[in-house]
Amino acid sequence: MSDKPKRTLHLDPIACDGRGLCHYAAPDLIDLDEWGYPLLRDGGLTLGVTNAELPQARAAVEACPMLALHLER
Repeated sequence: MSDKPKRTLHLDPIACDGRGLCHYAAPDLIDLDEWGYPLLRDGGLTLGVTNAELPQARAAVEACPMLALHLER
């Protein structure tokens, strides 16, 4: 299985209200800043997700009550 990104995780910081549920669902992909807002692993608003990381990314998207995360092919 390839470790090349297959999907892209997108973060909408305007929609986010800093509950931190995404971090608990995907701690390898998402950190929290000092106020509890998510930071994607690479520091940007998008993150390439490999097949191995896909379950965590999906869990983070599903955990977000504000729909601030989504996956794109």
